[in-house]
Amino acid sequence: MMSDTNSKALRRIKSFVKREGRLTPGQESAIKTGWPIYGLNSHVMIKPLDIFANNHPITLEIGFGNGNSLAEMAQVSADKNFIGIEVHQPGVGHLLRVIQEKELNNIRIFDTDAIDVLNNAIPDQSLDCIQLFFPDPWHKKRHHKRRIVQAAFLDLILQKLKLTGVFHVATDWENYAEHILETLNKHMGFKNSADIAYIDRPDHRPITKFEKRGQRLGHGVWDIMFIKQV
Repeated sequence: MMSDTNSKALRRIKSFVKREGRLTPGQESAIKTGWPIYGLNSHVMIKPLDIFANNHPITLEIGFGNGNSLAEMAQVSADKNFIGIEVHQPGVGHLLRVIQEKELNNIRIFDTDAIDVLNNAIPDQSLDCIQLFFPDPWHKKRHHKRRIVQAAFLDLILQKLKLTGVFHVATDWENYAEHILETLNKHMGFKNSADIAYIDRPDHRPITKFEKRGQRLGHGVWDIMFIKQV
């Protein structure tokens, strides 16, 4: 179990900046009609069998952005369940609109801080995969403490993953990739899924518009995948 001190420290240090844009009419309508069906309460411990009506493997994505890639994964993998976390309401509204348009029944959403969700709403040893794609790199050195991938965060997600569950990170900041790799290598609960430091982008991770733009500009992307081993 993660200590209460570490848990409080994680909640105090915000790993994101909440930049709220205006909701479009379509996003606002999607939240109104979709949230009662697909939205989850971060103060209530979920029961996966109740919310999905099956025992399919569960992937949790922290910070799904506009949700397009998460919706694509859910559409392609109907034999898996997906839970997304995003604090920005336009992204939540966009994903809810896509979910309803594509009639996806294997996605549920939280709209608050991931640390609170993990502490209060996700049962221990219930997740098969946790995804963290392109988190805020907090590139200035004085802000590195705000990076979400720290030892205490790894302690928390270790509790939530099943044995041999996967933690998959992708970033386009090489310095952050090095930090993530170093932090994971030091943690006794995880082991690298590959013999090399980084892996090629797996087929199940869609390429986002943001990522394609970065590739055109010559930016690199680093995928890191570690497995729970204790």
